Amino acid sequence: MTAQDVAPTRTVSAGPAHRRAGRFVLLLTALAVAAVASTWLAVSIGAVHVALPEAWGIVADRLVPGLVPRTWTPVQEQIVWDFRLPRALLALLVGAGLAVVGAVLQALVRNPLADPFLLGISSGASFGAVCVFILGTSALGGLSLSAAAFAGSLLALGLVYLLAQRSGRLTPSRLVLAGVALAYLFQAAYSYVLQAAQSGRAAQQVLFWLMGSLGGARWHMLPLPAVVLAAGVTYLLLQHRPLNAIAAGEETAVSLGVNVGRFRLILFVLTSLLVGVLVATSGAIAFVGLIVPHAARLLAGADHRRVLPVTALLGAVFLQLVDIAARTVNAPQELALSIVTALFGVPFFLWLLRRRSVDRAVTVS
Repeated sequence: MTAQDVAPTRTVSAGPAHRRAGRFVLLLTALAVAAVASTWLAVSIGAVHVALPEAWGIVADRLVPGLVPRTWTPVQEQIVWDFRLPRALLALLVGAGLAVVGAVLQALVRNPLADPFLLGISSGASFGAVCVFILGTSALGGLSLSAAAFAGSLLALGLVYLLAQRSGRLTPSRLVLAGVALAYLFQAAYSYVLQAAQSGRAAQQVLFWLMGSLGGARWHMLPLPAVVLAAGVTYLLLQHRPLNAIAAGEETAVSLGVNVGRFRLILFVLTSLLVGVLVATSGAIAFVGLIVPHAARLLAGADHRRVLPVTALLGAVFLQLVDIAARTVNAPQELALSIVTALFGVPFFLWLLRRRSVDRAVTVS
């Protein structure tokens, strides 16, 4: 038996395979429609109101000039095309990426509480990004913002991996404790850098960005996260069987022929790269990687061939709606995204802790 034969630990239902496949396609279609609808809503809402038909007309006219009659002003066109649409597309990319990273980490370390924020990976990426913002690229040997964030996230994940091991094995409780401790360490480090900054205004802007913000999104910021996310999700989908095997346990994965050490190292580097690139564009957004994968498994089961695309689409829709709420709830002042995600994430986290299986996983080491 090999990893190709491994079965998922849970299935959606006991019905025939073709019925499950039909429901899966229907689910993906519904989530894709929700992603388009939420994006359309996002580009029409703001301080300057743009009606939904006009927002669609602006986008359509830019893509195919002359397709629809012009009923909007040049100002509305600039607002929608130059500011709101790239922001909405970045929300889709960041939401999908953080959710996929959370799903992979939860399978990789077999801990339902694992997510980039809790394990300190986002804080490590934030530390790298803050150093570039405040100290400049020359202070880090010429590293770009994304490269510095990637280096920070990789450093954080490597340290968590080393500290969480006992007798050569990962233990759930040590993993969570090591992640929390390192998250505080990196937060203290970038707080010191911010405190030592010469410009108080710049430090304040960076502090707001650190809590999650898509306000600075522009078209030139989209290609890198789009390419990295597409390549990462494609690789993960191709590796869904080894991912299922390692989620079932290290012994099971080894017995099925998976090179656990090599596969784990590849996934650590890949998730660090995704987190670094995404944090560099949006700041550290909490709870997306924790909440969305669990919701996706409730909808699609535990097979990562289905979990990963559902998680990506669900994360994209979730963060799009969160960003709309952040812009409108306290308008004209904009809320940091982590404030809004915490309203959903904290109750969900407490519910997750109360589940017997999670409690056992955290307390037994």
